[in-house]
Amino acid sequence: MLTAGFLVAGLFFLRFWRRTGDTLFAAFAAAFVLLAIAQPLPMLTGIPNESQAPIYTLRLLAFLLIIWAILRKNLRGG
Repeated sequence: MLTAGFLVAGLFFLRFWRRTGDTLFAAFAAAFVLLAIAQPLPMLTGIPNESQAPIYTLRLLAFLLIIWAILRKNLRGG
């Protein structure tokens, strides 16, 4: 359910990006797709503890992408 929720959120932001062309929405869409990919990978690869998996870096990358997009939008002034 969480993976599906991440995908729906990604599609939601992708729709706004296509409508506005704002890179903030594209970054959010990409981040939510990364979160959707990272969610089932520990189970599919058989990793017992997800905190020890290199797959966890996908989540870090997604959150860094969100932070970068917000900072870029705010520092650029719109």
